[in-house]
Amino acid sequence: MEMATADLNQLGQQAQQASYSLGLLSATKKNDVLLAMAQALTDQQDAILAANARDLENPQVLAKFIDRLKLTTSRIEDMATGLKQVAALPDPIGNVDRAWRNEAGLTIAKERVPLGVIGMIFEARPNVTVDASALCFKTGNAVILRGGKEALHSNQALVKVLRGALKAQGVDENAVQLIQDTSHETAGKFMQLTDYIDVLIPRGSARLIQTVLSKATVPVIETGAGNCHVYVDKDAQLKMATDIIVNGKVQRPSVCNATEKVLIHKDVAEAYLPTIIKALRDNGVEVRGDEATRAIVKDVIPATEADWGTEYNDLIIAIKVVDSEAAAIAHINHYNTQHSEAIVTDNYQAGKVFQQRINAACVYINASTRFTDGFEFGFGAEIGISTQKLHARGPMGLVELTSYKYVIDGNGQVRQ
Repeated sequence: MEMATADLNQLGQQAQQASYSLGLLSATKKNDVLLAMAQALTDQQDAILAANARDLENPQVLAKFIDRLKLTTSRIEDMATGLKQVAALPDPIGNVDRAWRNEAGLTIAKERVPLGVIGMIFEARPNVTVDASALCFKTGNAVILRGGKEALHSNQALVKVLRGALKAQGVDENAVQLIQDTSHETAGKFMQLTDYIDVLIPRGSARLIQTVLSKATVPVIETGAGNCHVYVDKDAQLKMATDIIVNGKVQRPSVCNATEKVLIHKDVAEAYLPTIIKALRDNGVEVRGDEATRAIVKDVIPATEADWGTEYNDLIIAIKVVDSEAAAIAHINHYNTQHSEAIVTDNYQAGKVFQQRINAACVYINASTRFTDGFEFGFGAEIGISTQKLHARGPMGLVELTSYKYVIDGNGQVRQ
């Protein structure tokens, strides 16, 4: 049964009220709360794992999403570590980006402030519940979470733990709230809660993100979908290319920074394709390819036009032979989701041209796309990876969850 608009409004009011008190907390107090949350996760991991087991028993959960959904003792410990890392990071709230004195003698400063109330809509990844809560709390923002039905019991258990830690520390527990109803109708109303939500962040499939973009009246930061490419240049070290491609595809195929496509320069295609295809198949990857690829390795599954724009989230990859770096760049910019792209090359100029011309949040030379991650970038936990250009791009850490205001000091000036 869908949630009444009045109930959503109540969540919004509670979050807004909590955000006012969060803005008054010192950095030390916020860090103490985050550490208490981390300890509570560890102390109550049995209850969290039991709730997660209930979610995993759901026969409607697609096999390729089990890895995203599943919690283990190690993954709960990783969540706790993430909370500790966020606590250890500098607090951006109150920081002055720049300050100056104008001709009238006014001192003007650009100061970091919380966004206010952040709404999160995400799918079968319970760790997002903790990551989002940590980053929002550290930056003085209240958060309202709406997870997918696949992870409902896990999210309920995690939010119960986090709210308990907030209450025990004397902080308004409504700094973190979960929408219990996972219906599409309630999600649609949530996306239009303009009186209370300052920004909405969807995190999940391309379909989810497009739904939010089309229905939301609340400002949205677009994140997530990752149709990521690796281009193997004619001057690439081929062993390096194999390591990068296999890592990008195999390590965690269900995540948004996994490698989905490989482009190979024609000058190395004949020598390299049998090697990379064998390496991928040895790791259980289904390989699809264009006609040029299939002319060299004949048993490759034909790639269709739809393949080039698809984010598989699975052990599937598509390979295309290209005539030049320019052709690779044109193909990537046409089909990518502006997430993460990589070139493997020993040609410095080719690498720099690739970085300059590729339209994506993160562009790598000689490294796996799997590094696009808040932890790897040193941000602590991340709330998502923005694939847009305003107001944040790439992994979003603490600073990306702040806005700013101008604070102006005078001594009686009036404008002439």
